[in-house]
Amino acid sequence: MLLTVFCLRRDRSELTFSLQVDADFELQNFRALCALESGVPASQSQIIFGEQPLTDNHRSLASYGLKDGDVVILQQVENGQALSPAPFPGLPRIDFSSIAVPGTSTQLSQSLQLPPPAPAPPDSTGAPAPPEPPSIPQGLDNPALLRAMLLANPHELSLLKERNPPLAEALLSGDLEKFTQVLVEQQQDRARREQERIRLFSADPFDLEAQAKIEEDIRQQNIEENMTIAMEEAPESFGQVVMLYINCKVNGHPVKAFVDSGAQMTIMSQACAERCNIMRLVDRRWAGIARGVGTQRIIGRVHLAQVQIEGDFLPCSFSILEEQPMDMLLGLDMLKRHQCSIDLKNNMLVIGTTGSQTSFLPEGELPECAKLAYGPGREDMRPDELADQELAEALQKSADEAECQKPRCM
Repeated sequence: MLLTVFCLRRDRSELTFSLQVDADFELQNFRALCALESGVPASQSQIIFGEQPLTDNHRSLASYGLKDGDVVILQQVENGQALSPAPFPGLPRIDFSSIAVPGTSTQLSQSLQLPPPAPAPPDSTGAPAPPEPPSIPQGLDNPALLRAMLLANPHELSLLKERNPPLAEALLSGDLEKFTQVLVEQQQDRARREQERIRLFSADPFDLEAQAKIEEDIRQQNIEENMTIAMEEAPESFGQVVMLYINCKVNGHPVKAFVDSGAQMTIMSQACAERCNIMRLVDRRWAGIARGVGTQRIIGRVHLAQVQIEGDFLPCSFSILEEQPMDMLLGLDMLKRHQCSIDLKNNMLVIGTTGSQTSFLPEGELPECAKLAYGPGREDMRPDELADQELAEALQKSADEAECQKPRCM
């Protein structure tokens, strides 16, 4: 059912939004969703329907008589006026509302406030009394509930992986204590930055250092706002695309060629040239240095070789690079010579001189160096785990080659 929420904040500002929920949705979960949209912590929210406050957090919305199209009022109250939840002895009293959960139209505006523990009066012996066991509110202020909500929503979880990898890693570890620790550390860091910002705003307005820091703070806020708008209005800009590869044959040997209209010349790796048996044609007088994003040494040049694309046999020249991850790159010299067109609408490479077409390869058929995940089953691996696996694969490959070089394998 669709419920409309009219929010009255403590600063007398108003906000209206709608939420699509089930009839058996519990009140505490509904308050948590309202906290996401309004920025009002669940511990400070009071839900009112029909001029009556809803008090039992464990009752369903339908049991209160709510139905599709109803309007409820969310009023921000003081912590003392809100309902006191049951104590949670294992965790400190923390306001978890400062963690911005991805996927919402508004970010939570409340910053972390860690209330200092009130000093207990000393007893007759002069020693302070032991502190009372801490408690933690329900809703989003409960890390266990926040963790359960994120795990139950794959879309929010994927956004969390992209925007907050440390918290996502702690979430997926299955350890509530670790998740709470990372959450608290991030909130404390945010609180320190907020305190520093307040200190700068209250500093001498003629202090050049303070003004420079304020300028940097405003610039960072503009960057965050720009990224938030981009995530909401153009989320596709954060996706990755695979590069353009085609199947071809060089000297009768199959090769996956990278089509790059931004490269000045057509290049080939030394390993690929050896597989295609054209190293004997390399003119080393054309040795040099290839400069682009990085630099690589050019061994020489093959002045003329035959490239087969579909049914066409095209003459081509190659610059042979010593260390090149991709086998072959079709540069602008080859593309202009044969009047090639890159048709992204139909995902085709059109050869203008012959009129033939060839399709660009999907990600599953790309070489390992061009795949986004660097191989199957590696998309969820951390960089250190990926490096360890690649090292193990390299050692195993070296051992296999050494085994095959023994006389019994000849």
